[in-house]
Amino acid sequence: MVLAVMWHFNRRIPGLGSWGLAYLSGFALCGLLLAHGHLHEAVFVAAVQTLTFLVAYLNLASARAYAGRPPLPRRYVAGALTGVVALSLYFTIGQAHPGARFAISSLAAGSLFLLSGRALATGSIAHYPARYLFALASGAHGVFLLLRPLLFSPGSAGLFDATNMLTISQFVVLESIVALMLMAFCILMLANEHSAAKLRRLAERDPLTDVFNRRSFLNLFDKALSQGARSARSVAVLLVDLDRFKSINDSVGHKGGDEALRHFVRTAVATLRNEDVIGRFGGEEFAILLAGSGLHDALATAERLRAAIEANPLQLGGATMVLTVSIGVASSCRHDDADAMLDRADKAMYAAKHKGRNRVETLDQESGLRLPQHAALPQAGR
Repeated sequence: MVLAVMWHFNRRIPGLGSWGLAYLSGFALCGLLLAHGHLHEAVFVAAVQTLTFLVAYLNLASARAYAGRPPLPRRYVAGALTGVVALSLYFTIGQAHPGARFAISSLAAGSLFLLSGRALATGSIAHYPARYLFALASGAHGVFLLLRPLLFSPGSAGLFDATNMLTISQFVVLESIVALMLMAFCILMLANEHSAAKLRRLAERDPLTDVFNRRSFLNLFDKALSQGARSARSVAVLLVDLDRFKSINDSVGHKGGDEALRHFVRTAVATLRNEDVIGRFGGEEFAILLAGSGLHDALATAERLRAAIEANPLQLGGATMVLTVSIGVASSCRHDDADAMLDRADKAMYAAKHKGRNRVETLDQESGLRLPQHAALPQAGR
């Protein structure tokens, strides 16, 4: 009920609805076990095996959804469930063997719980502790399910008598209660983790382009400069402005302008290294942090980005719109800070504007790299 209420108010949390269905299946399983004496044995076995499988499978489906993994193919799931039920019915009707049914159920559920733990054990444990706590609880429960048939084996150290069997059965039930309650607690932690991550992302990211906002970018810039000073590594920054962007808004509207900004970001991400950081400073102006890059490399990266933007026009409503950018480049000097570098990059960017746009400029010491000069294209926006 708690999970159902949480899902009702937080439907965007991936996997939460399936987790609620998993525990609903477990609740139905408990009711079915209480009604054992009132049902035909074959019907009872088929229903118990189905619900037991659903508890474990829905838990796995939820874990994969939360971790951003695709769902398992339905034909595989249906085939596994059919196999479990068919074998259980054979050992009920064809050849009565409760121990075999118990082993089949334990093997199927245990494997699924182990896979659930593996699916969520992703990312840094320092950043995602709830994921690893869930993975530990689910994985430990899966191992217990795989091993528990040994507790009822006739050769299990003289434990196979009525008194010990009752004790072992109680222990098995207790373990299931503790494990499922612990996993339910972990699910609540995961829901809180997801909500906190979403709020943190809203605070750090530009909602239109999904790159870092100005404040977050400057924090990362300061950290990169500190690390660069300790390790004697250069840091470079690019200030990028889309040329004549106002004309884009005037000709295709603000939605077209928004798509132009997103198009720039997509092209930039495809052009830059994974470790390079992009931030939006406002309007059509972006900053790019190049850690470990000197002026020569930064100028080469800026020229590569400029050429990529020009070579990949925006397709908008059946029309083709060529975009260009003006880029200012600054590289870190001794005792440099973020404000000084951004000021030099900003002046270099405006120099590129005044020299005709669609070009790369720097005010820093000449690196020996000569870049071609490009005139502005008439199709480009401001």
